[in-house]
Amino acid sequence: MNILITGCNGQLGNEMQRLELLHPEHTYFNTDVQELDITDRDAIRRFVDEHAIDGIVNCAAYTAVDKAEENIELATALNSDAPGYLAEAADSRNGWMIQISTDYVFDGTNHRPYEETDEVCPNSVYGSTKLKGEFNTMNNCRQAMIIRTAWLYSTFGNNFVKTMIRLGKEKPELGVIFDQVGTPTYARDLAQVIFTAIEKGVKPGIYHFSNEGVISWFDFTKAIHRIAGIKTCKVRPLHTSEYPTPAKRPHYSVLDKTKVKETYGIEIPYWEDSLRECIEQL
Repeated sequence: MNILITGCNGQLGNEMQRLELLHPEHTYFNTDVQELDITDRDAIRRFVDEHAIDGIVNCAAYTAVDKAEENIELATALNSDAPGYLAEAADSRNGWMIQISTDYVFDGTNHRPYEETDEVCPNSVYGSTKLKGEFNTMNNCRQAMIIRTAWLYSTFGNNFVKTMIRLGKEKPELGVIFDQVGTPTYARDLAQVIFTAIEKGVKPGIYHFSNEGVISWFDFTKAIHRIAGIKTCKVRPLHTSEYPTPAKRPHYSVLDKTKVKETYGIEIPYWEDSLRECIEQL
């Protein structure tokens, strides 16, 4: 197959490129904004036709959650409109599309893991624009797969794990939120699931994926420091109210992964095992 990967310079896009080496039977077109502006509908259609694209994995997004509250136009263009354009182009060639979405489509008030069928209720610009991107993808491509994920990190780019390691080495004390819980996701594990879906066949619908287990940001930081061997930084718990942000964060972001596990016959690694693997890579 000829596969278009967007957002190739991001965390997930970089992990996809590493795994492409294990799947040399396909031809990959790794793009970022320099190679393809995904907010340009005509440019997408030309690219997809010229390269006879069979499938699209959209790893690109506007992910600056707080800045999105002000940059609504850009967040909408990248998170809502672009997925629809990509989906149209894929469908025009009877192709498939995998769109990456987020736990932010929920308001975070659940007390049990979110299932794909639970009511969506975003309470931020980021969440709202990503939800519209889901709708646009599903409405414009008959073979569309949505994968919602949460708390993404990797060895690439800027993310929570790398920030906590850096701050842990620089500062004697850190305050970290303890009343928001969820599950971290190692981007490489997510990339592997995407490749599993490609190899076994994209089955349309919405799926949830993160690593296994549940943890708070505070406990996650403690684990990061323990695994990274950082012993000089004291980590203290903060209430969300003590650390106000422009965008409201979900207090509960645990995703139920039963559907993706049963559909594709996969086992999902425990969050600490994947975290250890990432830190060893770093």
